[in-house]
Amino acid sequence: MHMMRCDSDVFETFGEIYFSTVYSSVIKAWHFHKRATINYAVPVGQVRFVLFDDREESSTKGVIQEIDLGGENYALVTVPPLIWNGFVGTGPDVALVANCTTLPHDPDETKRKDPDDRAIPYDWSINLA
Repeated sequence: MHMMRCDSDVFETFGEIYFSTVYSSVIKAWHFHKRATINYAVPVGQVRFVLFDDREESSTKGVIQEIDLGGENYALVTVPPLIWNGFVGTGPDVALVANCTTLPHDPDETKRKDPDDRAIPYDWSINLA
């Protein structure tokens, strides 16, 4: 199982790789990066990624996308700048989320919202089923 190669179509540049653990039903949302592209993979456990586009000039403005990832559905999800995203643990065991980003961590480059912020039309409790 590998995450990304430098000759991949989605590879831009290397900023850093970091890992996050997610327990079942724990929500880690919402955030976006102002300039960085993020590449997620889940080599262990199961998570549901949720993406929301509120960019004014986007053809997908207002669209919610859900992607279930993990050992049984291993894939790379590339999230461009300015796309709100978050995830929740959906399996019985702890999940490991790997993130390969195009920029090193910079807290001023990230914007955050509460998981229940109504500006994003997503209900985590309903959509966990």
